[in-house]
Amino acid sequence: MDWFLRHGCLVTFFCLAQSSGSFAAAQQQAGGFIPLVEGKPYLHVIHEGRSVKVQRVQDPDYELNGYFARTARECPPFCIQPVTPAPAVATIGEVELFDFMETRLRDGSGVLIDARTGAWYEKGTIPGSVNYPFTLFGKGKDDPELVAALEAFGARKRGEVGAVDRLLDGLGWSDKLNKTEDWDFSAAKDLVLWCNGPACGQSPRAIRGLLEAGYPSEKIMYYRGGMQMWQLWGLTTVVPSQ
Repeated sequence: MDWFLRHGCLVTFFCLAQSSGSFAAAQQQAGGFIPLVEGKPYLHVIHEGRSVKVQRVQDPDYELNGYFARTARECPPFCIQPVTPAPAVATIGEVELFDFMETRLRDGSGVLIDARTGAWYEKGTIPGSVNYPFTLFGKGKDDPELVAALEAFGARKRGEVGAVDRLLDGLGWSDKLNKTEDWDFSAAKDLVLWCNGPACGQSPRAIRGLLEAGYPSEKIMYYRGGMQMWQLWGLTTVVPSQ
């Protein structure tokens, strides 16, 4: 946090661009602008009501340091996670996340979830993310916080399933797709969950909790790279408002 106070900037890594001269010099040294991917120099996402430009650090000498540059951590808890946290849950990389940001996150049909605890979230997050700590998804199915989260994701409580509905379900005459006894996930949003990186178990635990609650696996994606890979690529992060 002292770093941000000294530089008077809420967007990490990009305070170097406050001076157009230094930014131009970095571009010149790098031999041109470094895009997100070929043909896409940057993108914009809405974070806490304001537009944030997501781009890469333009300093060719930039190197990741600090916590996310460390390679040796005690295991457990910092064990390398499987590529897929659960069957039928898709794992995505940065390019797919860029696409999600520009499509489903932008049109409101998707939610980007920072599944880390609040203390991590407050240090900085990926633009467009909302914080739902992984511990939330381990709560009982009737816990008010879990219920509120699922409803925020577009799920609807079914209430008590009546005898007629049970009969129709049993006969296969009702549309049971994306429905459980407790929830109707037909209109639920697509979710991307992430945490601190390949050695972080927080978002995988959150994903498994969502699946236990009945959330459809095809509506859940896992950004395994998390904050470690996001920062390794020198991508924009933001500090949430207090």
